[in-house]
Amino acid sequence: MRVLITGVAGFLGSHLADRLLAEGHEVVGLDNFVSGKAENFAHLIGNDKFTFIRHDVSNYIHVPGKVDAVMHFASPASPNPKSPIGYPNLPIQTMKAGALGTHNTLGLALANNARFMLASTSEIYGDPQEHPQKESYWGHVDPISERSVYDEAKRFAEALTMAYHRFHGVNSVIVRIFNTYGPRMHTDDGRAVANFIQQALEGEELTIYGDGQQTRSFCYVDDLIDGIYKLLMSKEHYPVNIGNPEEITIEQFAIEIDALIGKSAGLTYLKEMRFSGDPQRRQPDISRAKEVLKWEPQISLKDGLTKTIDYFKADSK
Repeated sequence: MRVLITGVAGFLGSHLADRLLAEGHEVVGLDNFVSGKAENFAHLIGNDKFTFIRHDVSNYIHVPGKVDAVMHFASPASPNPKSPIGYPNLPIQTMKAGALGTHNTLGLALANNARFMLASTSEIYGDPQEHPQKESYWGHVDPISERSVYDEAKRFAEALTMAYHRFHGVNSVIVRIFNTYGPRMHTDDGRAVANFIQQALEGEELTIYGDGQQTRSFCYVDDLIDGIYKLLMSKEHYPVNIGNPEEITIEQFAIEIDALIGKSAGLTYLKEMRFSGDPQRRQPDISRAKEVLKWEPQISLKDGLTKTIDYFKADSK
């Protein structure tokens, strides 16, 4: 296939390009570098099956030639208000990527009779009142909070994708992505993985916001990309959770990283939460992924963190 990936300079987009090329497909990558990095796909420059187009997805998209699949992964994704790439500092761009970007990529898929995949997120569940979260759960989202620009952009994008599927017959599917980590993630992302690794490598205390009992479920990027690829190649049209169902407290997660690096000054606790509206619990129910895709994560937290720490060490040199 000839596949368009928006957000190809991002953490997930660049890994997705690698997987598609390894499977023998041709990739057209699109990005405007609002939050992505050219270094993430620099190794693909010169590959005859890879083409890059610098473009903002909120503007009309033209790709010369036939496209067999469109994968819309372009969007800021960090909730960190102190980071220049955090969506609290890019609120309009984030809403445009979810709304106009989804509209433009769906239009391209429709024009090409192409398979369409929307990269959605576990954030559409908000601070969930159902645990673990199934795809049937409608979510618990504050529509006017600081982080709502991301949550609501993705919720709108899902609704628009299903509208194109039902009204225009677009061959679409939605992947709901849970917390993911690994090489090429932003080292100043501001979330737990990046914060803890950076602090531990520098011999600092690992900062825990709140009591550390809030939970997350961390999936290594190779596992996630495998699930996404299988979903793209499937005949599924409805949302599917892709993530690691192994729930861990933020406190225990910090202890794991501390033990692997072995040079931090221990843990410190701050009363306030890191981000406004931060969910207390997050764990995917991946029953549908197991049933429809025969997929579940394979890489242990220890092995995944070891590879990620090696990346952070190399990036800091």
